[in-house]
Amino acid sequence: MSFRTSQTMLTRIVVGLGCALLIAGCSRQSDKAFDKEMREYLLAHPEVIQEAAIKLKQKQAAAAVGALKNAQQRLERDPRDFVANPNGSITVVQFYDYRCTYCQAVAPEVLKLIANTPDVRVVFKEHPVFGSVSDSAAKVALTPQAQGKGLGLYRALMSQRKLTEARLDTVISSVGLNPQDVRAAARDPAIAQHILDTRSLAQEINITGTPTFVVAGQVIQGADMDKLDQAIKRARSTSYEALASNPNR
Repeated sequence: MSFRTSQTMLTRIVVGLGCALLIAGCSRQSDKAFDKEMREYLLAHPEVIQEAAIKLKQKQAAAAVGALKNAQQRLERDPRDFVANPNGSITVVQFYDYRCTYCQAVAPEVLKLIANTPDVRVVFKEHPVFGSVSDSAAKVALTPQAQGKGLGLYRALMSQRKLTEARLDTVISSVGLNPQDVRAAARDPAIAQHILDTRSLAQEINITGTPTFVVAGQVIQGADMDKLDQAIKRARSTSYEALASNPNR
């Protein structure tokens, strides 16, 4: 059976099912007969289900590409985010939480990437998902004082295996800042809004955990530096538009 034929049959079944549900006075017996007919057809032609699943996957992939394209400016060029290697031609966006063990594990590799590849600009997206201490750390990191310290606070926070509010103050002090001043600055409603905006962006592009990296239309879930390195190499040799239309290229 051709794809077109099986697709037509599936369409008829779906339309028929819709009609059966909408037409008033439809008897219980006729519903059962229709269910039986549909079941028998699908059992006889299971490839229809497979084809429908493939079509659904294609539609979902296209929707994901569209969502990333629509979000590109907010992902890569939000002036509120801290950016390392700001003049780099390739952008890596990282969503992370300071209390995420996988984020902590990959942090040294992220720092090495920044130091060794000046053509890669890294955008830091504070995405706290592990409770109130994570929220506090993210807000502290977004203060002007903390951003003025460059990567120092990021490095210090990611080295804390069990971050607490007290340890957060110790880390703030360790990078030469006054905890009271930084905590006061962190209460700025604009910082809380920044985090809410990042959360909304993550939901929009279906980011469900940390760490997550985004490179030229490709989303990399987890601490997979090999895949991230491959994505960066692809980005160097291919236009963004081509990558976004075919992220698995």
